[in-house]
Amino acid sequence: MRLVAQQRFGAVGGEGVDAWRKALGAWRGLSEDEQLRRVNEYFNRRIRFAEDSAVWSQPDYWATPLETIARGAGDCEDFVFAKYFTLRELGIAEDRLRMTYVRATVGGPGSSVSQAHMVLSYYPAPDVVPLVLDNLIVDIRSATARPDLAPVFSFNMQGVFVGGASQASSPVDRVSRWRELLLRMRSEGYMP
Repeated sequence: MRLVAQQRFGAVGGEGVDAWRKALGAWRGLSEDEQLRRVNEYFNRRIRFAEDSAVWSQPDYWATPLETIARGAGDCEDFVFAKYFTLRELGIAEDRLRMTYVRATVGGPGSSVSQAHMVLSYYPAPDVVPLVLDNLIVDIRSATARPDLAPVFSFNMQGVFVGGASQASSPVDRVSRWRELLLRMRSEGYMP
């Protein structure tokens, strides 16, 4: 991965992968709660939010974790994928993590303005309210403490979940951008 990052993004890309690998090593053996906190904080501090049009010259591009780490910038999906695969790398079970599309209310309480947004949801146990890892705020909070977010659907390698469902309603292969992301990750040398 380091070689690919360095070839595509220069020395800064290689250094980004080195820093990520070093952080991964430091987080192994920590409790899941502490791993969640550290991973969320790491990406929220190291990655600059930027629209896909500015970073990739495309209206909507799902960057691989390597691309996000090497560029040091990305939009909400890019933060989520970097956090998701980092937590999976640390051994957090697949069924505890979901990438969740939400409608986010922006502009404060009483605002009627909303936008599409993606967060990472962590389920400490099945059928419980998840914790939300978000690039918009530093704290990890329970979904019930985030009234500004309305879930639309979520997914992981097990499938697509509609609303707050605990069972997948369709295979994840239906999310074409996800398939493309996984293929690009494999070409970079990362085998999710």
